[in-house]
Formats: sequence, C-alpha cells, structure tokens
Amino acid sequence: MSTDPPRTDVTRLADKQRHDRSTLDQLLDSSRVCHVGVVVDGGPVVLPTAFARDGDRLLLHGSTGSPWMRVVAEGAAISVAVTGLDGIVVARSAFESSLHYRSAVLFGTASPLAGDAKTRALDLLTDALIPGRVSEVRRPTSRELAATLVLGLPIERWSLKVSDGWPEDEPDDVAGPAWAGVVPLTETTGAPRAAPDLRRGVGVPASVRRMTQPDGSAAPS
Repeated sequence: MSTDPPRTDVTRLADKQRHDRSTLDQLLDSSRVCHVGVVVDGGPVVLPTAFARDGDRLLLHGSTGSPWMRVVAEGAAISVAVTGLDGIVVARSAFESSLHYRSAVLFGTASPLAGDAKTRALDLLTDALIPGRVSEVRRPTSRELAATLVLGLPIERWSLKVSDGWPEDEPDDVAGPAWAGVVPLTETTGAPRAAPDLRRGVGVPASVRRMTQPDGSAAPS
C-alpha cells in the first residue's frame, strides 16, 4: 500500500493549511478567475478562465470549440487553482519577505450541463461577474447556447492555504535598523468607460453603478 500523503495534504508550510469549508467558499466567492490544469494531447496545460461557485460545485464555461473544454467534458481529471492576494509582507530581510494570500486547489472531474441547468449556470456566471446584470440584458439565443459549453466540478477534494501572519525575522534582524510590516492589497474599480458605439442617451445601468460607486449613485455614461 502506498504511504504517499493524499493530494489534498499540504506538505510545505503545513501550518498554513485550513480545513474549514466557509473559508474556501469566501475565497471562491470573492474571486473571478481560476486556472485549470489538464492534460491535452499528452501534455499539461494551464488555462485561466472565469468561474463561479454554485453551492457545492464550481461552474466553468467556454466555447464548444475549445480543445481543453472538450477534453474536460469527456471526463479528464483536472485541478483548479484559485488565489486571493491580500498583502505584501515586508520583512527585515529579502529571505523572509513574502505575501499574504489565500490559495486553494480543487481536484476532480467536471460534467457538462444541459437544458435548464445550463441556462441557470450561465445566469449565475454572469451575475457572479456583474451582480444584477442578467435582469438588464436579453436572454441568450439558441445559437449562443449551442456555442457555449458549461461544466460543473463538484467541490469534494480540495486543499486550502492561508498566509496572514507578520514577518518572521531572525532575532539579529529584529534588533537591526530595517523596517518591517505588512502592506495590504485591495481590488478597486475605476469609473466605467462607455463603449465608442454606445447609443446616445443610454445611461450606466444599476449593476455597473453598484460595482463602481460605493452608494450605487449614477456614474457618467
């Protein structure tokens, strides 16, 4: 019998591993892009793609013409990495300087969704990127739906690491003159920019105002 640890066990900096599902869900719900690792034509590839969480599964979508999407839809094993960057740890030495992060890797096989489940998943993906946008735009056409592949990955096997501590400097460095601390990093939105071909009189929708204005007030169109 193999004595290798399960793939979900952290072997490097194991004290940073977290096992609570709520922390994983918070990371997934606050992130927009994941990286999918899969073997295609005998070689490994890693692809960035938008995603959303739907309860106990991860939703991925792309073109039906995408080679890697077709491979995954046929049952290939995948790994999905999601990372949230929260700060820069400024230590008193370059060696101890690092990052504040939340990082998860999920493992499994994804299944294609069809019919009402596919349409619902696409709505969830849209609203995950732009909350409230689904109610503001037309429904997908049959042609658009046929050209889109939607996959669901069960959230069953996963590994999560969280780094949120202070610099761990050597005593001699602590006694020295160098500054140490943490620089927080946050994601912000800028003012929305209208498309060059936007018709005159079309204002900024509520979904975009909520994204870009703290109080949801109207923004310039």
